[in-house]
Amino acid sequence: METRGLEPVPDSERTGQVRTLFPTWVGANLTVLLLTMGAGLVVFNGLNFWQVLAVAIAAPVIGFGLVGLVSIAGKQGGAPGMALSRAVFGQRGNLLPGALIWVARWGWETVNAVTGTYALLAVLNLLFSIESSNTLIMATLLAFVGSSFLVSGLGVRALRVCCTWSAYLFGGFSVLVLIHLIGRTEWRDVLDRPAGPTAMMIAGVGTLAAGGISWVPTGPDFARYLPRSASGRAMIAATVGGAGIVFLPMVLMGSVMAVATPGLAVTRDPVSFIGPLLPDWLSAPYLLIAVVGMVLINAMSMYSAGFTAQTLGFMIPRAWAVGVNAAISLFLSSLLMMTAAGFLDSFVSFLTLLAVTFSAWIGVFGVDQLRGRTYDPAALLDTTPASAYWYTGGFAVTAVAAWTVGLVAGLLFTGVEWFSGPLAATWIGRHGLGWAATIAVSAALYAILPRPAGRERPGDVALLHF
Repeated sequence: METRGLEPVPDSERTGQVRTLFPTWVGANLTVLLLTMGAGLVVFNGLNFWQVLAVAIAAPVIGFGLVGLVSIAGKQGGAPGMALSRAVFGQRGNLLPGALIWVARWGWETVNAVTGTYALLAVLNLLFSIESSNTLIMATLLAFVGSSFLVSGLGVRALRVCCTWSAYLFGGFSVLVLIHLIGRTEWRDVLDRPAGPTAMMIAGVGTLAAGGISWVPTGPDFARYLPRSASGRAMIAATVGGAGIVFLPMVLMGSVMAVATPGLAVTRDPVSFIGPLLPDWLSAPYLLIAVVGMVLINAMSMYSAGFTAQTLGFMIPRAWAVGVNAAISLFLSSLLMMTAAGFLDSFVSFLTLLAVTFSAWIGVFGVDQLRGRTYDPAALLDTTPASAYWYTGGFAVTAVAAWTVGLVAGLLFTGVEWFSGPLAATWIGRHGLGWAATIAVSAALYAILPRPAGRERPGDVALLHF
């Protein structure tokens, strides 16, 4: 069990290897929601097979390329992402993006918990003909969230082992599903579909990349045990490769399924819908492995959310901080499962807002990296006015200002099911690129503003060592 919390990992314990990032980011994407997203690209965006292929390649390169880049901060600073963020925003200033990111994580974990519970209910129905009920829903939801809490509570080693084995199992069954689809699909119908508008391709990339964007602040959490000498380029390649090897087949599978069964893109329950599309011998184990994958996704999110809770002032051990997030996730998931009338529209809307929320932090933190940020381990943990990262009353004013303006700018360009900014009808808004506008504005503003001077130790190593 990992006992280390926010405190930076000393160099003597940096024994991790870059190759472990590959299965980690495979595990972060083992979700059947990618099938539903792929179906949506065909049904709603009107794309053909080749356009979906291009979107499925571009999205993880953009989204998880940023994850890999920010992960470099973890191997240099040796601390979780939101702890390193204190050096950028100030000890008090970091509470603003930290609180927003923590709340956003509740939503992400809620969506994953609901999807995983649907998968478990579908397996019970397939194997034992057990019909869903409110009592069963709550029991399976409790089992799902409890399993996520167990793995994340144990810590990074447990997550690495589980991600590695889950990647093998899910990958193997996905190959079987692909073989089944190849034999059962009317390929003339798939390949003869006319091309959709280029604008819809851009929108598809924007939506799918948003999923990767939501993992960016998490990147350093899984890289902090790597030695400082680890190759930054190798870290980015392992991160993008791990995500891409899941994105590509899953999104393509969803798009192929949607040609014959377009209901996959609009179903309230995206998991049980998939079961009848496969033979029983394949659908039950595939969905069961999918449940394991979604448990790991939730566990990874809870793991990072525990650190975020600690940065917000929860003076409790890491595992207990994870438990706080698990309890919130359980409560919100139960509400969503009992009241949700639709799924994909709500999920895409949530994903869009999530990406904007995280992107404001990414723009500022990323520019700070490019400026050659170094970290003072003692100052990261010192939340008093004596800290080198206290700045002005605990706030790095320029960083907080750039974050705020970027967030507001991104929301102006964002239009979703529950919210529409005044600029949502512009080219940026129509293409789902509010998150890109957020990064651009916050990064540009922070780049032209002077960085507040902290009292960093001269012996610290510059960050961007590729």
